[in-house]
Amino acid sequence: MEEQRIYQRRKSTVTHVGGIKIGGDNPIRIQSMGTVDTNDTEGCVAQAKRIIDAGGELVRFTTQGTREAENMKNISARLKADGYMTPLVADVHFTARVADVAALYCEKVRINPGNYVDPGRTFKHLEYTDEEYAEELKKIEAKLVPFLNICKEHHTAIRIGVNHGSLSDRIMSRYGDTPEGIVESCMEFLRICKREDFNDIVISIKASNTVVMVTTVRLLVKTMDQEDMHYPLHLGVTEAGEGEDGRIKSAVGIGALLTEGIGDTIRVSLSEEPECEIPVARKLVDMIEECARLRQEAEASIKDDTIFLNLDAPDWETLQLKAAMVVGGLLIDRKATKLVINQSNLNNLTNLADAILQAARIKFTKTEYISCPGCGRTLYNLQETIAKIKAATSHLVGLKIGIMGCIVNGPGEMADADYGYVGAGRGKISLYKKKVCVEKNIPEAEAVDKLLELINQDYQT
Repeated sequence: MEEQRIYQRRKSTVTHVGGIKIGGDNPIRIQSMGTVDTNDTEGCVAQAKRIIDAGGELVRFTTQGTREAENMKNISARLKADGYMTPLVADVHFTARVADVAALYCEKVRINPGNYVDPGRTFKHLEYTDEEYAEELKKIEAKLVPFLNICKEHHTAIRIGVNHGSLSDRIMSRYGDTPEGIVESCMEFLRICKREDFNDIVISIKASNTVVMVTTVRLLVKTMDQEDMHYPLHLGVTEAGEGEDGRIKSAVGIGALLTEGIGDTIRVSLSEEPECEIPVARKLVDMIEECARLRQEAEASIKDDTIFLNLDAPDWETLQLKAAMVVGGLLIDRKATKLVINQSNLNNLTNLADAILQAARIKFTKTEYISCPGCGRTLYNLQETIAKIKAATSHLVGLKIGIMGCIVNGPGEMADADYGYVGAGRGKISLYKKKVCVEKNIPEAEAVDKLLELINQDYQT
């Protein structure tokens, strides 16, 4: 009798993105996003080549205006002329017209339901009657249907990409800051797509909080199944950070879902050069079946609220990723709240266990940095700034600091952070305490010191 497989991937429909297929029985696709100004054709082409050469199967660039969307034509042409046929994805926020333009030149366009039609969030509570709410949905349909028609004509796929940090005031007012609200933000758009018989869709629901991300994606799958929708899913933990923390947080969230059979394409969002994301994502995909088996063994090992995990790995990064991936779902589901890791060549893995527990939002033993990976919207040196802030604050146990390139997700993803550092314009920074902006448009040269002054008012260092 054939042994029953522990890992079985969710069956989805197939979405065509240029020359590749996402979903169904196709491989799980790996992707990244450029950080260069999208008007810089040479810079974007060079960065895209590095991502593709590292193994990236899709490359995304931000298109904050029609000028950037138009320039995707030049970037695409240059890459194809050099033999790079990898699909390009345009990332659109705030201006629906930009999505219409980008659909002419890119194989896929990402739109964000939180700001596609709804105005930028102000965190204000809004009151709607059912009739008024229905009228708001008609506004979405009026903008979305023409866009879908353009995509049909040009064989352009779309990603409906919901971010926890950029839910609209309308959704937040009716549903609250809940998984149900995040899912509904997505379903409003999916129902229109289904009515219009548009099916080349990929969906993502992302958050910097791994518990929110995993819980919400599971709910989305359940909700789609109830409405006979089975679109492929893109997984990612947004603003995961960099270095060890970024890798562990990504492995906890993405890995929890992959080992459950959920996920058709992934991006590991690191505050590093984008090509550095690809090998990390590759490892996660390559370890799915092994980690699904180890997850089952780890669950069986639970005793006295503790997971006992025995692992072998060829290198330190693989050990980090494997451990986080195996236990991520168990910790998120609170099957246990303690973790002991044993590895044949290492004696003390307490720090790794603590880092995984922090990524799963169970136990905080060090400062948490909610930092974005950067994109063409980022108007300051993100990596240099993260290093400066870390050097000055890493000893503050339990403190949460958001470091964001722009306002797209900044204030929202920092909702549970103690302090925030957000790009407000070229060379200008705004500082936050929780959701409240306390200083605006500080020159970049002064901003890190200003942030530290703000922190020191509460934490004497």
